[in-house]
Amino acid sequence: MSKLLDAVRDSMRLKRYSSSTIESYTSWILRFILHHNKWHPREMGVAEIGAFLSYRANEKHVSGSTQNQALQAILYLYKHVLHIEIGNVDFLRPVKDKRPPTILTRQ
Repeated sequence: MSKLLDAVRDSMRLKRYSSSTIESYTSWILRFILHHNKWHPREMGVAEIGAFLSYRANEKHVSGSTQNQALQAILYLYKHVLHIEIGNVDFLRPVKDKRPPTILTRQ
């Protein structure tokens, strides 16, 4: 697993990504792999990516932008490191809070 993450880091350094982006992406890729019991990403596909992102949104309550960052990290892994094209990924988006904002009045 560390060889794969090292390959991701090396690829991103060659493309001059910032160090914070590199660490963020490798962190999301590691979470993705651990979520699926350390399966190699070559053994996984669109269904596993969608399951991971849906889990993060509905069980861990991450925001939409956090979920997008996780998606981009995983897509980077597949496209630039593993050289596998991933089609459209279907997953559940985070549910927004339906309560109206609390407004303070004089009453």
